[in-house]
Amino acid sequence: MKLLWKLLRRHVSVSQSVGFFLANLIGLTIILLGIQFYHDVLPVFTAKDSFMKADYMVLSKKIGSGSVLSQQTGTFVQDEIDEVEQQPFVNQVGSFTLAPYHVNADMGINGHRILSSELFIEAIPDEFLEIPENEWRYEEGQDVVPVILPRSYINMYNFGYAQTHSMPKVSDGLLGMIDLTLVMRGNGEEESFKGRVVSLSNRMSSILVPQAFMQWSMGKFAPESENKPTRLVVELTNPADKRITPFLEEKGYEMGADEESMQKTAHFLRLLIFIVVAIGVIVTILSVYILFLSIFLLIQKNEGKLQNLMLIGYSPSKVAQPYTLLAILLNGASLFIAIIAVLFIRRYYMDELLQLFPAIDEGSFLPTFIAGLLIFIVIATINTVLIRRKMQRIWNQ
Repeated sequence: MKLLWKLLRRHVSVSQSVGFFLANLIGLTIILLGIQFYHDVLPVFTAKDSFMKADYMVLSKKIGSGSVLSQQTGTFVQDEIDEVEQQPFVNQVGSFTLAPYHVNADMGINGHRILSSELFIEAIPDEFLEIPENEWRYEEGQDVVPVILPRSYINMYNFGYAQTHSMPKVSDGLLGMIDLTLVMRGNGEEESFKGRVVSLSNRMSSILVPQAFMQWSMGKFAPESENKPTRLVVELTNPADKRITPFLEEKGYEMGADEESMQKTAHFLRLLIFIVVAIGVIVTILSVYILFLSIFLLIQKNEGKLQNLMLIGYSPSKVAQPYTLLAILLNGASLFIAIIAVLFIRRYYMDELLQLFPAIDEGSFLPTFIAGLLIFIVIATINTVLIRRKMQRIWNQ
């Protein structure tokens, strides 16, 4: 075995080995970084609201669309709601109920007021929500109302007030920091309620309250009002059903702007990561080709000596072993340093990402590590097979 290593060291090209190592390192780093970045950043654009069922969309009308009865106001009439519910890709449909009275909201965090404005509140049927009943229950006479806030309100605080005043940022686990007061006026009545924030929403642009509270408050502050929904919440049987888009285009309906924007951004992110990973794959393939070429040139240069070694008793697999180990060691070193590089880069961009999106969960590095290990195994296997085949041909000559 020592003789084989002496033969290998004498003729190995350091420059070719370094060239392969650097090319393979760059290619693996690009691939692994692309995979890890995809897993870390995609939840920012595809995170579902934890309080709602997963397969749903919010429908509204484009301006000037719909039936004659509703095209001016953008509201849905019952016939249109029934038509949506009868579609084969729809499981159930619910209507948004908009409070027809005046609502003023004061919101603060740890005693610091960050919002005071006239807003509007809405409700959707409870069956579309996945919130424990004890957290979403409202009974007449309570002065505390459970609410769901748009995440944009908290982002306004996190990226504005908290950033400039060195205040703690608010995430989903710190909702108790939010102080919310709702003052409702209508029908000659006025009453204030304390809002208890139970969740944040990426897709809702209004404050959500329980359906029971909405019914009671409408009876008190707007008893003569009639609910004319301008938006529907639709639970889908299969969000990937190809019939959804043609139906929406035919009827002049559209998904919530935030939801559609997130889908487009997520699609662009997937495309961008695919291009980056593809570049990494190309660089890795070229580096592996350089290694194959270098090793085959070494074998070709020493072909006569290798034949003599086989004639005196060394098997082809034994003769191939130093070349195989060389390839595995170079690939292993490239993978090890690539993983360290990705971990270092990830620590930097995750700090920035968590500053912008405190609620995002820090993903696992395990998928990236497994991907790197699989790439290493594939390359090592190909190296071993090709080198042994080359030695077998020399033996058969």
